[in-house]
Amino acid sequence: MFREDVKETDRTGASSDDKGAVCRATRECAMRIWHQSFTVLEDVPAYTRRVRGHVDRVKRPDTQVDLHGLARATYPADYPGDDLAFNVLFGMHANQWAVNALTAAREGYDAFAMCTMIDPMFRELKTIVDIPVIAAGETCFHLASINGYRFGMLLFMDRVIPRYHEQIRMCGLTERCAGIRPTGMTFRDVMDGFDRPGPAIDRFRKSARELIAAGADVIIPGEIPMNVLLATEGVTRIDDALIIDGLGATIKMAEAMVEMKAAIGLSHSRHGFFNAAPRPERTAAVMDFYLRGRSLDGS
Repeated sequence: MFREDVKETDRTGASSDDKGAVCRATRECAMRIWHQSFTVLEDVPAYTRRVRGHVDRVKRPDTQVDLHGLARATYPADYPGDDLAFNVLFGMHANQWAVNALTAAREGYDAFAMCTMIDPMFRELKTIVDIPVIAAGETCFHLASINGYRFGMLLFMDRVIPRYHEQIRMCGLTERCAGIRPTGMTFRDVMDGFDRPGPAIDRFRKSARELIAAGADVIIPGEIPMNVLLATEGVTRIDDALIIDGLGATIKMAEAMVEMKAAIGLSHSRHGFFNAAPRPERTAAVMDFYLRGRSLDGS
């Protein structure tokens, strides 16, 4: 379980850079990336196989990408959206991301790739580790604005539309967003698409054309399962509008950020409230306080 990682973070004395140097000296790969999903990967084997195949296709041959999901039994079923539709539960589940980011840094990974469009704690995680933290939503919003004038999102989790609007606002790109709309598909429709992709892709095309007519010239599929279905089936454009491959883009951005950190010193700012890094021992103590199975009355 993810809780077991907390105390070891408190005890480690080596920085992520020190650990990375040791790790690089003893491995053949040029860099190691920790992929993190918001799903429990063991619960969705068909999806996980597609993720593994797509990541292996887009990454550099000498990059090692290790897949990680959330802890077993995080959700009552294989669909995270029933919990993620509630802001408070979304926030509670985000605690696993903090623990896993710290674990990735401690174990010598070169980057932490947040492979979910909803970007849990994406700003906060950048303050507690020194390795690059790449958030899929943030990455896709900026890439969409670079490669087109206005972008839109198509979702199967329509309850989280307000969250995506807030993420886009935090990126300063609200005026570049042409809309965020549901496709009418469910999580189950997307999962079934891994065995029979035609109906899901046809429905996505229909929704994409409606969003293109509303002004979008770049489409971001959300969430990552829909992204993976489209990318692995070769859907990269619809009527000349670009379809962003969010998973592929996040992995490639992770590689680029690792290289830029080494070549030109590019890394997270540590200035101001949103960027300042707390002392590692205090971070570990606070996480231990809240994540050690305490009851609601503090006992």
